[in-house]
Order: sequence, then structure tokens, then C-alpha cells
Amino acid sequence: MTKTLANYTAEKFQSAEQLWFWFLYSKSVRNDFMYRCGRQTRRPCELLDIETMITKLYLCGKLSDEDLGVMKKFGDKRRAPHQYIWSENYAVAIWAHAMKVLGDAAQERGWID
Repeated sequence: MTKTLANYTAEKFQSAEQLWFWFLYSKSVRNDFMYRCGRQTRRPCELLDIETMITKLYLCGKLSDEDLGVMKKFGDKRRAPHQYIWSENYAVAIWAHAMKVLGDAAQERGWID
């Protein structure tokens, strides 16, 4: 028996970091992500929804080039910058600001609990 999308319930993200890491990983896998993960639930938004939200946040000035650069760099590493690693110390505050902006926007849309 084949499962249909209707059998899946939407599972909200627990944080902006979780949303961001899911977004980057999903973009790299792209096709049938939720099925390959073996999850029984789906997310409350699509990749395009998150991409559109991030673009709007950038265009209205809430996210800067520096924010996006740090988000991409540490998103590719699949972890947040660590304050006790000297070379990453500068990125901690930038990451916190970017995740706050992203979290507020996603929470407003009902994607984060």
C-alpha cells in the first residue's frame, strides 16, 4: 500500500536553527526529501516558502549580506558557530541576530512552535 501525502501530519520546527538546517539539507537533496528521511510527518512549509521568506527578509533589510554569509557558512557545516572557538567568535553574534530574525518571521507564519 502506498502512503499518500494526506496521511502525513505537519510537524512544526522547534527553532530557527532547525528550520535553517532542514532548509539547506533539503535543498541539497531536493527530490522526495520527506520520504528519504523516513519520517512519518511532513513540515508545515515547502522549500520555496522558506526561500521566499529569506529573500523578503533580505530585501527589506532585516537580513544583511553578512548575516546570509554566516548562515550559509555554518549551515553547510550543519552547526552553529561556537563562542569558544576563536576563529568563529565573530560569527556568534551575527548568527544569533540572523536566527532571531528568521525565527520571528517563521513563528509569525506558524512554522515554529
